[in-house]
Amino acid sequence: MSNKIISIDGDSPVKNKVRPGDTLLAVNGKEITDVLDYKFFTYDRRLKLTLRGEDGKTRHIRVRKDEGVELGLNFESYLMDSFRACRNRCLFCFVDQLPRGMRKTLYFKDDDTRLSFLTGSYITLTNLSERELQRIEDLRISPIRVSVHATEPELRAKLIGNPEAARGYELMHRLARSGIEMECQIVCCPGLNDGEALSRSMQDLSALFPQVHSVSIVPVGLTKHRAGLPELEGFDPERAAETIRLVTEFGDRCLEETGSRIFFCSDELYLKAGLPLPPDEWYEGYPQLENGVGLLRLLETEFAEALEHAPAGDGVPFSIATGVAAAPFLKNLLLTAQEKCGTINGNVFAVVNDFFGHSIDVAGLVTGGDLIAQLKGRALGERLLLPINMLRHGEGVFLDDVTLADVEEALGVRVRVVRQDGHDLLDAMLGR
Repeated sequence: MSNKIISIDGDSPVKNKVRPGDTLLAVNGKEITDVLDYKFFTYDRRLKLTLRGEDGKTRHIRVRKDEGVELGLNFESYLMDSFRACRNRCLFCFVDQLPRGMRKTLYFKDDDTRLSFLTGSYITLTNLSERELQRIEDLRISPIRVSVHATEPELRAKLIGNPEAARGYELMHRLARSGIEMECQIVCCPGLNDGEALSRSMQDLSALFPQVHSVSIVPVGLTKHRAGLPELEGFDPERAAETIRLVTEFGDRCLEETGSRIFFCSDELYLKAGLPLPPDEWYEGYPQLENGVGLLRLLETEFAEALEHAPAGDGVPFSIATGVAAAPFLKNLLLTAQEKCGTINGNVFAVVNDFFGHSIDVAGLVTGGDLIAQLKGRALGERLLLPINMLRHGEGVFLDDVTLADVEEALGVRVRVVRQDGHDLLDAMLGR
C-alpha cells in the first residue's frame, strides 16, 4: 500500500490542512487500501480524514465540500497499491507474441479490476478473491469490463489457460444480480470459439442484459513471433463474413426483444471480410468504441459533418500513413474531400507490418521503424499525417521506442498527429 501523499492540487478543499509527506490512513473510519476506497469514501460532503505525518504522529482533520468534489490528493502510485499481474496463459495473448528486446512495461500483463473501472482495461475475473468480489458489490464498482471469450466452462478454461476461468459465467451472474454493469469482449479464434460456441456465448450473455450492456467480437491477432505457442488460425474473408452474419442475425433478434442489439463486430472483421460498415445508428451510441467497434464509421460521420462547411485547402502536398487494413477507407475520405474542396493535395500510404508480421494490418500496431523503412525516399510532401493510436498513450513514442522526432529526422518531413476525430482529420488535410 502506498498512501503517501506527494502533492496537493491548488484547488483542493484540504490544501491548507494536508501536507506532502502525510499518509492517508482512513476516511470516516474506513481504512483506505487503494484508489477505489479513496474515491468511494471521499465522495461525501462531510469527511473525517485520519492522517499520519512524517513524524509518525496520527491526526484527524474534518472536511466540508460539495458532494463528488475530488480532494485533489496525489499519491506515490496511481493505484495506491501494486498492480495485479495476470495469472492466465491465454492461447491468443498478444503480449506472449511480442519479440524480445522491447521495453519492459510492454511485457507486463495486468488483470486488475481497479484498472478496469478506472481506465477501461479488460479483466477475466480469474484474479479475484472473495473479499474483492464482495467489495465490487458493496462499493458498486460499475461498469467493469470483462474478457469473456466463451461462456462454456471447459472451453473458457482452455482459451484462458487457467482452470479458474471456468467459473467466469457463474461470477458474471453474481455480479449481474448485484446490479453491476459489464461491458464485455470476445476475442474470436476460428475453429475454437466461433460458430456454435459463439452462438452459445451470445445466448448466455444476452440472458444477463441489461447488466451485460454490450459485447464486442474482435478477431484474434497473430504475430509472426509465435514460436513455442499453440497453433492458431487467423480469419480469412469467408470466416470473417460468416462471423459477421452470425453476430448480426443474433443482434437483430436481441434488438427486437430488448431494444438493443448488444453484440457488435469490430471494424477489423468488416475489413477482413470486405464488407461495408453498418450505418451510424446501428452502433447505438458506440459503447464499444475503444475496442475498435465503429471507429471508422464514426470517423466518416464526423468527417462528412466537417465537410459541410469546409473551406478550400492550402494546396500544400501532404501524406497520410496508416495500416494496410484502413488504407482504402482513408483513400476514399481523401477523395471525397478533394471533390468537395478542390485544393487538397494528398496521398495515402499503406504501411506493411514487417515488425509484427504481415497478418497484423491495423494502424495501431504500425511501428516507427516500419514507417521509416517504407516511406524513406517517397514523395511525402510537407507534412505527414499519422493517427494518434500509433503512439504510446500520451507520448510521442511508437511501440518499438522510435520517437516522432526520429521519424521526422529520418523522413525529412513534419509530422502531424491526428486525433481519432473526423473534424481533426479534415483540418489536418486542409493544413489548418
